[in-house]
Amino acid sequence: MTRFSAAAEDVAKRLRDGMVGGVLSFPLTSFREDGGLDLEAYRAYLSAQLDSAPGAVFPACGTGEFFSLDEDEYRAVVGATVEIADGRLPVVAGIGYGWAQALRFARIAEEAGADAALVLPHYLVVAPQDGLVEQLRRIASGTSLPLIAYQRGQVAFTADSLRRIAEIPTVMGLKDGHSDLDRLQRLTLAAPDDFLFFNGASTAEIQARAYATVGVPAYSSAVHAFAPEIANAFFAALRDGDDAGVTNLLRDFYVPLVELRDRVPGYAVSLVKAAARLRGLPVGPVRAPHTDPGPEELGALAKVLDDGLKVVGAVRRSD
Repeated sequence: MTRFSAAAEDVAKRLRDGMVGGVLSFPLTSFREDGGLDLEAYRAYLSAQLDSAPGAVFPACGTGEFFSLDEDEYRAVVGATVEIADGRLPVVAGIGYGWAQALRFARIAEEAGADAALVLPHYLVVAPQDGLVEQLRRIASGTSLPLIAYQRGQVAFTADSLRRIAEIPTVMGLKDGHSDLDRLQRLTLAAPDDFLFFNGASTAEIQARAYATVGVPAYSSAVHAFAPEIANAFFAALRDGDDAGVTNLLRDFYVPLVELRDRVPGYAVSLVKAAARLRGLPVGPVRAPHTDPGPEELGALAKVLDDGLKVVGAVRRSD
């Protein structure tokens, strides 16, 4: 008998199937030049993203600048995602801050029709393990949405805590952003067999081979947000054991992208959005405190993007 709630069991199965077939998509949120939400542009952008067959879609998460959205904007983004996805793949909405605020967003996501929620690391506070577990318990007690915990920054679960959160019937998985493979291996060994894990490191492809060695082959892809051709080619090469293909994309695209990303804090989002604009995608600027890259970085980014697209036989713009 499954330990999951019925809702979590259904979503977990859909996610498990999706992660075998494609990357996990974390779409950008479209803003106008004045900073306002551009929902129609988001709809157009997301429709193109979903045509690239990701395994699941995670709106209003880190790449989607969740922290900058008010509740009305969040409702609009999640609702539009559910509408456009139209049941083709799971929709997992980001929720976060402290547990009380996370519950407000969870209830909005639930009303909008999301299938599950990704619990982003809470704000600022460094907490003991008992507190991390209680945080998830309180969120789970107030929503029927299945939950995926996200460990990154100040959130890092021990094996014992993982066992405890896995006992919560609606907690079905963990996204890891620490890239501590020793700790991650201990977590995978402590978890029930049906518990979901995926690699959520920044530019996750860089460490995808390493994660796979500890039993975590699934990963989120920020690159999919602007170059699904590259993201899908890398996924296929990794899945098919094409080591030369993986190495070529790492050397010629992913490593140069990461080196550029690491120049400025926040560029994990800003460069992704800038690359999307270079491709003519209607995503607009980032919101503060992120900053858009300047001319020098944009020139370097354009070269990295062109080099990556060349590897997979694609071009930057089709118009």
